Amino acid sequence: MSTSNIDFDAEIKHHLDVIRSMQTPTGVFTASGEDTFYNKAWLRDIYFIVLSFLELEDYDTVKKAAKALLTVLVKHKDKINWAIDHKPHETWQYIHARFHPETFEEYWEEWGNSQNDAVGEVLNLLVELELRGQSVIETDEEREMVQKLVDYLVNLEYWDDEDNGIWEENLEVHASSIGSCVAALKKANQLDWINVPAFAVENGQFALENLLPRESKTKFVDLALLTLIYPFNVTTEEQTLEILKNVEYHLIRDKGVLRYVFDRYYNENPDGYSQEAEWCFGLSWLAIIYAERGDKERAYYWLDRAKGAVTPQGEVPELYYSHTDRPNDNTPLAWAESMYVIALHKVKQMS
Repeated sequence: MSTSNIDFDAEIKHHLDVIRSMQTPTGVFTASGEDTFYNKAWLRDIYFIVLSFLELEDYDTVKKAAKALLTVLVKHKDKINWAIDHKPHETWQYIHARFHPETFEEYWEEWGNSQNDAVGEVLNLLVELELRGQSVIETDEEREMVQKLVDYLVNLEYWDDEDNGIWEENLEVHASSIGSCVAALKKANQLDWINVPAFAVENGQFALENLLPRESKTKFVDLALLTLIYPFNVTTEEQTLEILKNVEYHLIRDKGVLRYVFDRYYNENPDGYSQEAEWCFGLSWLAIIYAERGDKERAYYWLDRAKGAVTPQGEVPELYYSHTDRPNDNTPLAWAESMYVIALHKVKQMS
């Protein structure tokens, strides 16, 4: 279907309903359906999921999820206090990236929990709601926790901290993780009751400048770099154009965008070559960015491509296997649904 034939309102409503089907009574969203491995709650996924509701100003949904995230952090404040006083050196000592959606307990299986971007995203969300007059911070303990998130990132020296990054993989310094923290700390600095040391932002910006347009030492180009443009907005025009050029040249496939070249996750080639999975939300991401840039032609083009990744059942998968029409089991993926809704919303506004 061409975007010229999309009923934007009906499409947005349908996909918001799909996302809502993955919201638990506690307010958090699971990453995918109940019958998948992704029936857990991730800090990062929840942030990107509620972005669609934030864009549409459905504050009730956003605030319920944000309040739950704040409750999770307060529940584990002793661990966070320890990490502020003693710099973590094992991944389990970091703020856990995922938790049980009903009990808010951490999962104790081995996992790459050193994910600074996720902490930055939660801080970003809490501060954004505060700035919009939609605060979920009600108690002294909750207020203190927001400051603790700042202290946590500063104590980690996030600008030089090797973390597992957005894809929860190998430990190295990631531009997308630094950018998430820079964006959150700059936003937090707008609140007079939060203390953000000036060097914390400056060091992050300096590290970002030195690393870009790379994502990391081992990744020249990576889908994660798009987060620096939207929603974090921490790139210069020159950096933005370079990232877009590299992503579009190296990573675009029929049904999605590769996370990076030689990605082994859902790679059908046992050797990890040439058959990387095609991630659906990458197409929506490009539509969002071009819509925000006012480039109507490119925004419509990428939204049309994103529409082509929606299944006949009206769901947006996590990914498709390389060069196939076969999605993986994580269908629908709430994060992918959210990015598609945002793309629809932003392109509709250009019409």
